[in-house]
Amino acid sequence: MSHDTLKTLFHPFATEAVPLPGADQRFLFLGAEAGFAKPEGFEAKLTVVQDFRPEFRRLEMSHQKPVATVDGEDFDGALILCSKHKGLNEDHIAEALRRVKAGGLIMIAGAKEEGILPLRKQLDRLGLSPDSTPKYHGVAVWFSVPADMSAAIAALTAKTVMIEGRFETKAGLFSHAHVDEGSELLASRLPTDFDGNAADFGAGWGYLSVMLAEASPRTNRIDLFEASHAALEHAKRNLARNHPDLTTRFFWQDLAAEPTKEKYDLVIMNPPFHEGHAAEPSIGAAMIKAAFDALRNGGSLLMVANRGLPYEPVLATHFKQHGEVCRNARFKVLWAKR
Repeated sequence: MSHDTLKTLFHPFATEAVPLPGADQRFLFLGAEAGFAKPEGFEAKLTVVQDFRPEFRRLEMSHQKPVATVDGEDFDGALILCSKHKGLNEDHIAEALRRVKAGGLIMIAGAKEEGILPLRKQLDRLGLSPDSTPKYHGVAVWFSVPADMSAAIAALTAKTVMIEGRFETKAGLFSHAHVDEGSELLASRLPTDFDGNAADFGAGWGYLSVMLAEASPRTNRIDLFEASHAALEHAKRNLARNHPDLTTRFFWQDLAAEPTKEKYDLVIMNPPFHEGHAAEPSIGAAMIKAAFDALRNGGSLLMVANRGLPYEPVLATHFKQHGEVCRNARFKVLWAKR
């Protein structure tokens, strides 16, 4: 998300294309990011909602008081900052429709590459009659909440997806429609005799933890670390469904900035390697460093990565031993020992 799109979001208020909300009004801000500036006269109290832990922390550092999930109803309006995930954008609009009172304002902003124009057309087809204006390389779209919101909510709410009949996901989560190929490759190389305490870094909706528990039934405990609050909630459900007797703990955490408090015998991970649309190996490098710090002496890291990403020098910097387990046309599984 560019800083320009934040300005796009508030532009209709700044020009008074829509009324400026007063101090007695309450607005939701879904997908909020740090760096926004309310225009003069925008006095509404904001409930700032951000599910992604690194951005949540940036909001805290900018003196906001963010929350990870929405609570409350009868808001006077909502602001929605679009992401690159179509299903997540739609789900945010459905959430706003559930929370904002009839006649309230919903204001949405996004860049063209984030699908804001098709989203506007979709809202029009749903009978919401949106207005819009382009500004700062983005588009602001807004409409008033109708008295009957049921059809729009049903159409826009992210549907539960079941993978292999046992993993629950939804749109907006990483690899929500199928098991990620890299994770599948790593799962095929998980140990079969592990009986210690493991950490799953960037656990997503819990696939690798489930597979480790199946590969090594004597696993003592798995701690799952994930930056997406929604993904972590799905991981809780998937571990409870697939391995109800396994001892698990769940941590909503930015591993690049918030170290683990315990030491582990094994860390498994499929680290993210994109920031927006660009490959960003520094994310994986930071997670490798976090894995090293989280391991006991003699503990092991097992990870999968896009085969073109240069993680071997990072492993060599931190670990006394490292190597490659296997690779295919797209991915490689790497190991390291502290």
